[in-house]
Amino acid sequence: MIPRLARRALLQGLALAAAPAALAQTPPRQGAAASLSALAARANAGTVGIISGGVDGTYIRIAADLAAVLDDGDTLRVLPILGKGSLQNLSDILVLRGVDIGIVQSDVLAFARRERLLPGLDGLVQYITKLYDEEVHVLARPGIARIADLDGEVVNVDLRGSGTAMTASLLFEGLGVRIRPAHETQDLALARLGRGEIAALVFVAGKPARLFAAIPPGSGLHFLPVPMTPALMETYLPSTLTHADYPALVAEGETVETIGVGAVMAVYAWQPGTERHRKVARFVEALHARFPEFLRPPRHPKWREVNLAAQVPGWVRFDHRAQAPRGRGGPAAP
Repeated sequence: MIPRLARRALLQGLALAAAPAALAQTPPRQGAAASLSALAARANAGTVGIISGGVDGTYIRIAADLAAVLDDGDTLRVLPILGKGSLQNLSDILVLRGVDIGIVQSDVLAFARRERLLPGLDGLVQYITKLYDEEVHVLARPGIARIADLDGEVVNVDLRGSGTAMTASLLFEGLGVRIRPAHETQDLALARLGRGEIAALVFVAGKPARLFAAIPPGSGLHFLPVPMTPALMETYLPSTLTHADYPALVAEGETVETIGVGAVMAVYAWQPGTERHRKVARFVEALHARFPEFLRPPRHPKWREVNLAAQVPGWVRFDHRAQAPRGRGGPAAP
């Protein structure tokens, strides 16, 4: 048996021997926490969230291409996010944490202004670049020769809250035509139009739209010209539908005038000098530097329509080269 004094000395010795080991373990734990914190700061400083569209749409494919080309896993991370339409995307850019950029229809800003949906919108949202155009198709039954003939008639404008419904609202108001809007899916509306139950349907899509591919020649259905007025020029660009686009609906050698709705890469108007402005500016610089890669397969064919210098009527461009004003800070991050 170990005497009491000896046992006490042994325990004290073991405690003293263990102390340096315990102390030696402390710095690595603190060092690991510091390293993790630094890693998190670096990752978030280079991460850009892009709110896009639904799983079947073009917007999410464009966002996926942005991630595939620009995400280097180090200084820049690009995170595509599924969205719920242009109006919701616009709101998410303003208020949702983690959303830096959104893909929206170019006329969403005009619609939000008209409906007074978001206060102070003009000073809060800008655009990085215009992407591709989608055409406004107004398909009518026999006997309807021009847009004005739709006054008082039933016209399908797609489901409530859709981009087509938003554009149709702005279009007919701008032309002073009071339609009776119907909100059915486009395939059902096309069947009703063929039976003469409605006067026309409106569909915003990039030409040629698959919706019209099965319409046989001689059906009597036809596209109506959409006149470009000064009011519409503030938001839209002129476009055409041709025989090459729709052989069964447009006669050879003829064109139908219409308007184009641009898809826009929108962004919060960060004050130059803020970390969020620097992060988006880094994204924009990478987009310009590596843009030729978007023009080659397997990237979406719509990239070939993109002109990074194109202007968007009614929008202000995000200046990624702007410097911080002296003595002024930027808006708080949402």
